[in-house]
Amino acid sequence: MGLIIAEKAALTSGADFWHTKAVGDLPSIMVADGPHGLRKQVTDHGPAEPATCFPPAVALGSTWDPDLVGRVGAALGAETRAAGVSVLLGPGINLKRTPLGGRNFEYYAEDPLLTGVLAVEWVRGLQSQGVGASVKHFAVNSQETDRMRVSADVDERTLRELYLRAFQRVVEQARPWTVMCAYNRINGVHAAQHQWLLTEVLRGEWGFDGVVVSDWGAVADRVASVRAGLDLTMPGPDDAGDRAVERAVADGVLDEALLDAAAGRVAALVERARSHDGGDGTFDADAHHALAREAAARGIVLLKNEGGLLPLRPEGVSIAVIGEYARTPRIQGGGSSRVNPTRVDTALAEITASTSAPVTFAARGDEAVEAALASDVAIVFVASDEETEGRDRETLDLPADQVRLVERVVAANPRTVVVLANGGVVLTSAWDGAVPALVEAWLLGQAGGAAIADVLFGRVNPSGRLTETIPLRLADHPSYLDFPGGAGHVRYGEGLHVGYRGFDARDQAVAYPFGFGLSYTTFGYGQASATRAGDTIEVRVPVTNAGQRDGREVVQVYASLPDSAVRRPVRELKGFANVAIPAGSTVEVTVRVPVADLAYWDPRLGRWAVEGGTYTLAVGASSRDLRTTVTVRVDGDDTRPPLTGESTLAEWLSDPIGGELIGEAFAALLAEGGDDLASVAADPETFTFLGSLPLNRLATFPGSPLTPDTIEKLVTAANP
Repeated sequence: MGLIIAEKAALTSGADFWHTKAVGDLPSIMVADGPHGLRKQVTDHGPAEPATCFPPAVALGSTWDPDLVGRVGAALGAETRAAGVSVLLGPGINLKRTPLGGRNFEYYAEDPLLTGVLAVEWVRGLQSQGVGASVKHFAVNSQETDRMRVSADVDERTLRELYLRAFQRVVEQARPWTVMCAYNRINGVHAAQHQWLLTEVLRGEWGFDGVVVSDWGAVADRVASVRAGLDLTMPGPDDAGDRAVERAVADGVLDEALLDAAAGRVAALVERARSHDGGDGTFDADAHHALAREAAARGIVLLKNEGGLLPLRPEGVSIAVIGEYARTPRIQGGGSSRVNPTRVDTALAEITASTSAPVTFAARGDEAVEAALASDVAIVFVASDEETEGRDRETLDLPADQVRLVERVVAANPRTVVVLANGGVVLTSAWDGAVPALVEAWLLGQAGGAAIADVLFGRVNPSGRLTETIPLRLADHPSYLDFPGGAGHVRYGEGLHVGYRGFDARDQAVAYPFGFGLSYTTFGYGQASATRAGDTIEVRVPVTNAGQRDGREVVQVYASLPDSAVRRPVRELKGFANVAIPAGSTVEVTVRVPVADLAYWDPRLGRWAVEGGTYTLAVGASSRDLRTTVTVRVDGDDTRPPLTGESTLAEWLSDPIGGELIGEAFAALLAEGGDDLASVAADPETFTFLGSLPLNRLATFPGSPLTPDTIEKLVTAANP
């Protein structure tokens, strides 16, 4: 690059809150917050310019529609490019480990496959417009409590299979321009200076060649971060950090080649951004609002609809609209992702415009009861308003005054629809028994009011599906005993059993399961079949729309391996398809499951491994509504672990090579006259004890044929 050390060090930190430094011939580029809308601030902390507020990930993920998510990503890219911004900070793809996570509204799901598949298309869509993504927060950023310091303590298998899996998929398939490291520590090491995470895994294993940028304020030690593989520290300026990096190179504490690599990647990002012409500041606001409305309606989940109360007729049915949130909607969560919307639809206005019948509004109190009594149908809008960056939720309960409002309205009018507005799941079991219709409307962005009306009146047949389980009680949740931790650590004690995996492992009753959602039509499933096509299993199932309305079904495939040699969840989502099916029609749905997605992480081998066996693939409408199953035989990888002196005698004997070698050693000893150890080994009870001992411990027993030299030769022979 022709830069001196001081210039290279300067290039690895920002110029201000939103810009990289202009160094030499390299200009500055601008980045801005996302991920559900552009938050471009002209000054570091000033108001943001108007932009389309698309549905946050809590609703966008509930569409289970990669193509739709990709279209939203492309629209975001168009707005970002029009504004002259080079990188949009998103998507957020951390798992919803706990329903109390304050930032869950920015994340897609409690499942890594669903998260990864959706995020891949978001990134592809965004970057198709010449704008870079910043996939965040890498990694294990699943809580806001003590978020700048807390250590997420998690075993490697859980880390690989759940918390890194979506990142791996996005990096390998979508090639994001940047990855943003998290605030927290992972097993004691800050993410910003985690060499294993940023260099060995992200770059070495996954082939990431873009920029690793810090979350804003995540860097505690600039030198350690550059050494670990961090390229860009934000925000800036950080003159003291720049000088520290410069001194570290001069003193030989930091290899200059590492600084060259970091500065070179930042320079490449700038050049990449320069290769795309800047925008003129305009975009099609009407088209983007229409897309926001489409996405919001598709993300709404119909949880209950007893007696066919919904959809509402557009005439002849008087309606009481109750609750301030119908008039003053909550469209997004709090924190850095807050967008200044170009406009906001309200449910009250949109419902009123959708019917020729009388519509009465009451915000609360006795007025609400009177309106419910005087109307054919009551629609109550309630919300949880705790979801925000920087603070986790304290409860899953709705505010007590809103629960009382629901109870009073239902008592006055049994034909009541409850519409929820929340960034994370809320408990419903305490009050929804008497409610015939329940609509989970999440936080829907600026067009949410119109989207709600579209669903209520049947202009859109609901097809949203839950991306996280709604428990009966908070105490039922797998994360309950290990959240939020203490003394600077949070233990991920549920391991692999995150979300629905944990509920299913305990056969735990839930209010509404992962993947659940109703429609205004019904879908029937035929018998599934499966065939192998190269490295992919193709699952086919005929699905029939048995109702009178066109609709969409989300066909889900869950895999399990009975009698697996390793501990596994009862079932795991391995594929899905979002399919439009006309009324009365049958469509053969194909869901492709890559064999590689059946792999588990084997810590003994330090790699992914597919276990051979007969897998059961269950196909259905949710994790608890599985309609048909098919089995498929999969040839496994060689998962034979290396044998060492620390391997037990039983492990040696169970290994085809090791067993033969040990057998020969003991047979030779017996042939020489029956040594004490060989004799007692012939007794089954004694052998059970001996089998649990590592080989190098057996070497200390009197009369053992195993000396350190013998063990070394056995290890060499057993691991050709």
